[in-house]
Amino acid sequence: MAKYSEKAQDKVHKALHEEKEGTLESGRSGKKVTSKKQAIAIGLSEARKEGAKVPKKKD
Repeated sequence: MAKYSEKAQDKVHKALHEEKEGTLESGRSGKKVTSKKQAIAIGLSEARKEGAKVPKKKD
């Protein structure tokens, strides 16, 4: 299994928490995020932007 850094884990945890509260929005459309998979993807994407150790996206 892929290894994720602490920073990446924190970002995903924060994104999941925001999704549960109903405050997480997608970056493109600005609509509310309703699925956990989408929240995880947003968290990993934010971690990648900050240079955290995160496996590459699957095509």
